[in-house]
Amino acid sequence: MSLHPMLNTAIKAAHEAGKELLKAQKRRLELHIENKGDKDFVSEVDRHAERIIIDMLSRAYPSHSFLAEESGSQAAKYGDSEYEWVIDPLDGTTNFLHGHPQFSVSIALKKDNRLLLGLVHDPLRDELFYAERGKGCYLNNQRLRVSTPISLNDTLLATGFPFKYQQHLEAYLNMFKALFAQVADIRRAGSAALDLAYLAAGRVDGFWEIGLKPWDIAAGVLLIEEAGGLVTDFGGSHHYFETGNLVAGNPKILNGILQTIKPHLTADLKL
Repeated sequence: MSLHPMLNTAIKAAHEAGKELLKAQKRRLELHIENKGDKDFVSEVDRHAERIIIDMLSRAYPSHSFLAEESGSQAAKYGDSEYEWVIDPLDGTTNFLHGHPQFSVSIALKKDNRLLLGLVHDPLRDELFYAERGKGCYLNNQRLRVSTPISLNDTLLATGFPFKYQQHLEAYLNMFKALFAQVADIRRAGSAALDLAYLAAGRVDGFWEIGLKPWDIAAGVLLIEEAGGLVTDFGGSHHYFETGNLVAGNPKILNGILQTIKPHLTADLKL
């Protein structure tokens, strides 16, 4: 498969950032760590990896804008842009800082607010998940498809805890209990970008989480769609970038998750 030049550039940037993450993990106990908020951490490595990615992409595409976890929104150097890169330089920071081997680099590109390219790079396992709209989803050159179960029975779900949103904890736990009663098991690994990539690869069958940010999910959403899956918010619509609440899976599994969690949604989560 011939890759889009912009995707090739993003892959190079992700690999460079991944190399820095691997180097830094060996000295993780020496890193300077800041608390951005309750249970929300950032290290010098997050910022350094983000600079590497943005520098490489902005040199190649100076007319593009950026939305990145640590530096926020950055306008294009030259005029308004129809292209916006959405970047999470280290998804799974808490895992990384504890030496837990589950973290990733996530990069996506939007054109006129529509996802065009996406990749999730796992530097520890040297796995690269990538997709271009209309061209399919791949893992290291192998075509991917979501899994094909038709009911929640015997499925493996992935999720993330709403540790930053304690007001939703009771609702989340009620959702968890309702789903846990129906499925084979549930995993909470700590990197939403990798969870979504794993869903695209068929390693998990479904996913739901509260309060995600655009940089957590942009690449993963395109991976899943190009692997034949669906992504919605908790109401079955497509406002997940606005709400941060996301459900994903093949059509049958996604519908099963939506119907199971529906009775437990609070008014805020129905928005």
